[in-house]
Parts: sequence; C-alpha cells; structure tokens
Amino acid sequence: MVARALWALLAALRAGWCLLPQSGYVHPDEFFQAPEVMAGDILNLQVYYPWEFLSSSPCRTVVFPLMTSGVTYWVIKCLQQLDVCSSCINSYTLLVCPRLLFTIFSFILDYSVYRLAPFWGADPWKALVLLAGSYVTLVFYTRTFTNTLEGLLFALLMVLVSSRKSSGSSAEPTSSSLIGVITTAGFFNRPTFLAFALMPLLYWAGLIVDSRKSIKTLINHFLKLILCACFTAIVFITADTFYFTSMNLDNLYSTNKSSLVDVIAQLHDKMVVTPFNFLSYNLNPHNLALHGSHPRVTHFTVNGVMLFGILHILAIGAGFKMLKKCVHQLMQVRWCYRGLPGLLVHSEGSPTLLLFYFVPLAFLSLFSHQEPRFLIPLILPLVLFSASPNRAGKWKLLIVLFNLLGALLFGCLHQGGLIPCLFHLEQLIHSPVSSSRPQHYTLLFAHTYMPPRSLLNVKKTDMHVEVIDMAGSGQETLCQTVKQRASNFTCSDCHIFVIIPGTVRATITKCGVPFKNETLIFPHLSMEDPPQMHVLSSGNWRTQLGLYILELHRAH
Repeated sequence: MVARALWALLAALRAGWCLLPQSGYVHPDEFFQAPEVMAGDILNLQVYYPWEFLSSSPCRTVVFPLMTSGVTYWVIKCLQQLDVCSSCINSYTLLVCPRLLFTIFSFILDYSVYRLAPFWGADPWKALVLLAGSYVTLVFYTRTFTNTLEGLLFALLMVLVSSRKSSGSSAEPTSSSLIGVITTAGFFNRPTFLAFALMPLLYWAGLIVDSRKSIKTLINHFLKLILCACFTAIVFITADTFYFTSMNLDNLYSTNKSSLVDVIAQLHDKMVVTPFNFLSYNLNPHNLALHGSHPRVTHFTVNGVMLFGILHILAIGAGFKMLKKCVHQLMQVRWCYRGLPGLLVHSEGSPTLLLFYFVPLAFLSLFSHQEPRFLIPLILPLVLFSASPNRAGKWKLLIVLFNLLGALLFGCLHQGGLIPCLFHLEQLIHSPVSSSRPQHYTLLFAHTYMPPRSLLNVKKTDMHVEVIDMAGSGQETLCQTVKQRASNFTCSDCHIFVIIPGTVRATITKCGVPFKNETLIFPHLSMEDPPQMHVLSSGNWRTQLGLYILELHRAH
C-alpha cells in the first residue's frame, strides 16, 4: 500500500510539474524537432525551421510531429476560432499543450512496467516507484523529444514480445503485425530505434522457434511482420513525400495544369525516405563532428551514470558477472548445443534484461556523437532489472538524493531563465501599449540555447519583431553587433533588448553601450558559461545564476 501511494504521488507530481510548467531547457531538439515546426505550419507563427525539415534536406519524418504537437496546436487553434477562449494561443499553451500530451503518453511506461514486472521476476509496485521517481521520467519523458517517443515505442515492443509466456508455459505469438508496425514506426521516428529493437526481435524469434509449430505457421508469423512493416513504411514515405514536396505540388497544378497521374509520377521521382537521409548524414564522421565528438566510452562511463546513477553501476557489475558465467559455460562446451536462445530465456538472474540494456548501449557507442538523452529508452529494462529482490533496496537514500539533484538541475536550473524570458517578452510585445501604437522589437540572444521563436506568438505576417541569435559569439563580435544596432537606433517606437546570462554580463558592460530597464530572471544555469565558485560564495551569487534582459538606451 505504501508503494502504491508513493507511485500515485509521483504520478501526480509528473502531471502537476508539467502544468506548472518546468522552466529547465534541456536541449534545443525539444523544440526544434516538433513544436517549433508545427507552430509555423499550423498556427502560422514566426519560427525557425531547422535544416532537417527543409525540403532540400529532409531527415526527419513529419508524421510524429503532426500526431503530437500538430494535433495539440490544431485543437487550440479551433478553440480560439470557435470563440471558446479568446486567447487560447499564448506562450503558456504553446509550451504546455505538447508537453501535456507527452506527459499523458509517458504513462505507457508505467503500464509497461506493471505488465512486465511479474514476467521478469520484479515487484510491480517497487518497479513503478523506481520509474516514477526517476528524474528521467519526470523531466525527459514530459518533453517533446523524439527520444521520448523512441522510449515509448521500445516499451510497447517489450510488452508485445514478453507477453508470449505466462506462468512459465509457452504460448503461440499472436502480435506479429503489431511488432512490424511498431518497429517500422520507431525506425522512421529515429533510425537508432533498430538498436533498441534488436534484442526484443531476437527474443520474439526465439519464442516462435521454441513454440514448435509447423513451418507454415512460422512463415505466416514472419510474413505478417514483413507485410505490416512494409505497409507502415509506405504510409510514412507517402506522408513525408507530400509534406516536403507540397510547394512543388502547388506549382504543378497552377503552372502546368498536370493531371493526377503526372503529379503521382513526379512525386515518385522525388520520393522522400527520411530515415535513409538521416543515416546518410549521420554515418559521415565529418557531419557528426559538427555536432560534437565524444570518446566511444562516453555512454558507458558518463551518460549512463548521469541519467541512472547507481542503477547503471549495479547493472554494469551484474553484466560482468553474467559475462563471466557465459565464458565459463562456453569453456564447458554448453554453448554448442544450447545456442543463442539458451541465453535469451527467462531466468532468475534476468540475463535477457541485461542484454536488452547493454546491446543498444553498445550499438549507440559505435557513433562518436553521444548525448545522454540518447539513452533514455533504456530506463525500462534497467528499472525491471533493478526492482528484482535484493538488488537496489539498500541504495534507497542514494537513489532519492540522486534523482532530486537531477530533477533540480535539468527541470529547473539548466538554461532555466530562457523560457520565462520568452514568456515575459511575449507579454511585453502583446501588451495593450504595443497594440495601440505600432512598436518594433529587436531581441538579441547571446550565450543562451537557441530561443524557440514560436513562444513569442508572433504571426508570420507581423514584421515588428526581429530575433537575432548570437549563440556563443565572442566579445568582439557581440559588441560590434550591439554597437551597430545602437547606431541605427533612430526610431522612437523601437526597442532593442539584449538577453544574456549573468556569468557574461561583464562582457556587455565593456561594449560601452548604455542600457536601461534591467530585468533579472532567476534561476538560470549555463553550463557553457558556468558561474565562478568564488563569485557564488560571495553576495553576488544570484547574478551569476540569472538571465539578464537588458533594454538598450536610445542616445539623444
């Protein structure tokens, strides 16, 4: 009963914190792989389209963004058009609505854990508490990452392949079609899904072989999987092709007056298969280096610990023990007649769960670009493994402290001033004073993550707002840009704002440009420009953990 009450409390925290909302900004892909694109397409807002969604380089499927952020934006657009609410579209709803949908979807993880725990010898409610109490669930699984969808599809795949046995007896697999659909959908969402799907598919294939059915039945299962996978791929390819060639379609109809057959023929010539474009780009080491190169052991030694803490370390220890046991069996020549299915069995030590965890980890480690969020789908097998008897119980206090720290860092502090800053600027831009008299705003962001322009809630037809992203520009470039803007500051209704972290506030001071109306948003932690420890220990620690909004003073 205590575990159930604790899970219910943590589930309520997950939903409530989403609505609050969370101020932490984990990574730009949270916005620029779905919400930002859909805000431009559906709500006609000024946005920044990332290169993956340009027709010249389509590397991301549009199906999942349309089904998630696209649906939520379409709903609030309809509500506003029907006068259900006069201001349904604002920075808060633009941020929270897609997140809320993902938060609802995150309970697929809870369902999967509850279904899978008895099968893998874990306590269901202890596993649910481990899952719901992890900051990975509270932060990452309530955000609009493609990695989040990857984790949910991985969970569904594990449920399908693990529910083929009950009470220790074999049952005929019946979910071949669904497995084909989910595997293909996961591949189009992120081609790396194949690394996660490999072990579940091998496990499923082993169960089919062990079911000792006729050859005809075995072939039937594999044919169902292949046919459903092909059908799902056709759906994704068709949707992506129409999306990325929509402008060409308009030209075909308006200029050439082509028939439907001609349109289909030209679409065939321009067929868009986003996963292949994604792989073609990411298999080039030079392209990966543009996004950052890391040692091949980063996932094992850094990212796994950063996400899962002691649970990752315990899994590594158990993995070495399993490897030692396998080598011992190999030396005794047992491997020869047991084969791979002999390893992929449901046993007391749950070696299969370790394979479900470490095999994807190993495949992802082959790439030089390694970010922690790439590993968030692995929380499911890790939680199931850790919830087994006498495994993580004595580490309760450490697990709680670790997840509290992680939730505080990534849910509140990390780039935590940027979203409230955009909320503040949106209210300023749409204030009654601005509405009654035309104003022009120039927003210059420096040393912050890329600002999602959609949260400013400015229509594409409105030209009174200009956003300049200086990224991590040096002092000389930054001062040159600010001085140039100041020299052209002749409009009486023009406003220029510089948004910069407190840790580099002194850089702007050296530019010699006067500012007024300083606004400090707290907290904001920039790991790219971290605060200095001696300043944190002084009375100015708040300025080091803040984000400044500086309004340029017009020279007379």
